[in-house]
Amino acid sequence: MHRFYVAPEDWNPDAVMLSESEAHHARDVLRMKPGDKLVVFNGCGHEVTAEIVDLGAKGEIRLRKLHVTETPPLRCRISIAQAIPKGKNMELIVQKAVEIGAAEIFPLISDRTIVDLDSKEAAQKKAKWQTVAVEAAKQCGQNWLPQVRTPQKLRDFFEQGTTAFQPSRAAGKPPILDFDLRLIGSLQPGALHLKKILADYSAEHRSAEGRIRRGEHLPESVLMLIGPEGDFTPAEIALAKTHGCLPITLGPIILRVETAAIYCLSVLSYELL
Repeated sequence: MHRFYVAPEDWNPDAVMLSESEAHHARDVLRMKPGDKLVVFNGCGHEVTAEIVDLGAKGEIRLRKLHVTETPPLRCRISIAQAIPKGKNMELIVQKAVEIGAAEIFPLISDRTIVDLDSKEAAQKKAKWQTVAVEAAKQCGQNWLPQVRTPQKLRDFFEQGTTAFQPSRAAGKPPILDFDLRLIGSLQPGALHLKKILADYSAEHRSAEGRIRRGEHLPESVLMLIGPEGDFTPAEIALAKTHGCLPITLGPIILRVETAAIYCLSVLSYELL
């Protein structure tokens, strides 16, 4: 069935209404008609299967609710902070991040980022990438829609980046500490393999009883930073480390930016979800 998105602020499972753009897509592009069934989701885990009752003269579509489904969130909240690559590669990264299960996407402007954005352009890029995320969620059946944040410089991200997005778990904690584990991809010597980092994390957080069931001592939220073409500068990696980010290696082969993003998200998803 075709899937349509309704923003959380417009969500009413007892009286589902498609936005003007979504109604246009259903009516004029897909040529849907009364009796056809569709799925509507709000990006916060809620989904309604409905039937088209009538196509209104003013373009609205009346729906009859058939079934309501609630999808629980994934076990681990994986957020990606991605230095904006050149071209349209950021769109690909956003699309694949949705498909793999990322919870948030933070576009970053680093010292080696080729793209230069003013505030207006940054807002336009954010809106464009959020649209890409919505379309990806429709296609892959993802009911939890990651939010794409406004592009910002790396230092600003660490100083205030998550203040407006995530409540602190404990009063007085810096917002960045809302993540149980913070990682940064690095080409520098000394970067560790993810398996070792997870093993160290598990050992550090193992309870007194020594329970070792899978997932019991794994992080529930992870921040993954990925650099631009040419990687983060040594100064940026040093900055990230002062904010608790652990450098991880992505293997002996140098990866393209979009490949690195997909690789990291895939490995984290396999290990933690």
